[in-house]
Amino acid sequence: MSLADSVSTAARNAWALTFGDGIEAPEPTPSTVISDAPHRELRRYDGASDDAPAVLLVPPLAAPAFCFDLRPDQSMARFLLETGHAPYLVDYGDIGFEDRRMGFEDWIDDILPEAIRQVSADRGGRPVDLVGWSLGGVLALLTAAADPTLPIRSVTAVGAPLSYNHMVGVRELRALARVDGGRTATAAIRAAGGVSARLTRIAYRATAWDRELKRPFFIASNLTDTATLGRMETIDRFQNSLPGYPGRFYNQLWGRFMLNNDIGKGVVHFGDRRIELADVTVPVLLVGGPSDVITAAAAVEHGLTTLTGSPQVRYETAPGSHLGILIARESTWTYLEKFLRDLA
Repeated sequence: MSLADSVSTAARNAWALTFGDGIEAPEPTPSTVISDAPHRELRRYDGASDDAPAVLLVPPLAAPAFCFDLRPDQSMARFLLETGHAPYLVDYGDIGFEDRRMGFEDWIDDILPEAIRQVSADRGGRPVDLVGWSLGGVLALLTAAADPTLPIRSVTAVGAPLSYNHMVGVRELRALARVDGGRTATAAIRAAGGVSARLTRIAYRATAWDRELKRPFFIASNLTDTATLGRMETIDRFQNSLPGYPGRFYNQLWGRFMLNNDIGKGVVHFGDRRIELADVTVPVLLVGGPSDVITAAAAVEHGLTTLTGSPQVRYETAPGSHLGILIARESTWTYLEKFLRDLA
């Protein structure tokens, strides 16, 4: 690139990032809404053959559903289409104060089972492969455990926290909670109706504080690299779209998972109800990230000790951040493609 071209490109990118509409517009993979209801919109990505096996993408709460389709070269949905699968996505939409009474049961007994049955029906009654990221992986596993009759062929959980004893900062949170048994935090969340989107976004950015500090230098160093700035902008768009948690759901997460580590013990309690991970009877793929500061790799690997009813549990590792392992084509996507191919 000539000096004149470099200066022109840098000026154009600087304007786009400051006063313009951004480096590049979002380019989602084409899809069709096949079911539209509050907190359970179901999409089918276009282009799969009629006999392609179905994959239902399960996002976590407090993350936008487009995490599976960030941009053309960072889209698990597009990758699945390219490798002969029929991907679907369940989207929970925004979470507000009016949703404060929603808990884990709403997802594992209603939202996800309904989506699984609809996807299966859309594919002629064939079973569905679930792929969940972060808490989406936990929800997928709990859904499979809660109802073994669901038409599920397999579950893949990427960056899923399956033991809070291994999570960074949880030990310190438990020490603070011992002062009052965790009641202050529970009462505060209940009064607020949940964890707001704003607080979720601040907390997520705090996990990558070094990225925020280096951001001005990064932009200045890459002003002539439009593709790199486009990827940065995609991550910014993702972070700026993080929704919140319903109050009841987060209090369950706080009490049953963080404080008591039910998930790590393999038996999750919701009132008088018990859901055992040992009741997952389909093949499982777990992917952890050694560099993931949100879900430690050991927390994912712990599933090898609790998913005892599965005919096979594979554990793999991928480089990158919590989001990075989800979009890791050479590792996570390769493991997933092989895992699904071996099931055929």
